[in-house]
Amino acid sequence: MVTRADPAAFICANTGQGTAPLVPEIVLYLATEITPIWQATEDWLRERALQPPYWAFAWPGGQALARHVLDNPTLVSGKRVLDFAAGGGIAAIACVHAGAAEVEAAEIDEIARAAIRLNAAANGVAITVATGDVVGAACRWDVVLCGDVCYEAPMTGHILPWLRSIADVAEVWIADPGRAYLPNSGLSPIGQYVVPTVLELEDRTERQVVLYRLAP
Repeated sequence: MVTRADPAAFICANTGQGTAPLVPEIVLYLATEITPIWQATEDWLRERALQPPYWAFAWPGGQALARHVLDNPTLVSGKRVLDFAAGGGIAAIACVHAGAAEVEAAEIDEIARAAIRLNAAANGVAITVATGDVVGAACRWDVVLCGDVCYEAPMTGHILPWLRSIADVAEVWIADPGRAYLPNSGLSPIGQYVVPTVLELEDRTERQVVLYRLAP
């Protein structure tokens, strides 16, 4: 019996295993129908004060990061990597496949953390899942990946000062598909990808994602 006290069972009951268009190498637990999973998680949110089911979709920024890492494995090979605001962990999984020494995924949402663990197991990889908010933590990574994190002003305002401080001692990449709150300075483009999307989640059928290196 699936109960709302069991995030993993909730995920398995409301998603199916599939792949993202840009990263067919990685298996994920994904929503097969958008409205039912959103409604199911809205019910859970009301009961447990959790977040909408962002983890159930392979968003353009995460796909672009994963593709970039898989196509350029030397960028993370042997390094300590953080997949920040990881969603379902697609970029983290790609980093393990690319030979990263240690991979950590950070999410504040309890269900997202369960999704990362399930997705890691489905791909036969080991990922450390951070608990709580890592914003403000001292840097313990060589590379920090941020997929599609500038979609709200409060979120951007919360994370950007910390990410800039991290950029003093590590590489920080931001993969942005044209969100409104991307900072307008301190970004150097390092890659670009066109990612197929669906109209239920985006206002177009594809997004052009630019990968940036963030300056301190």
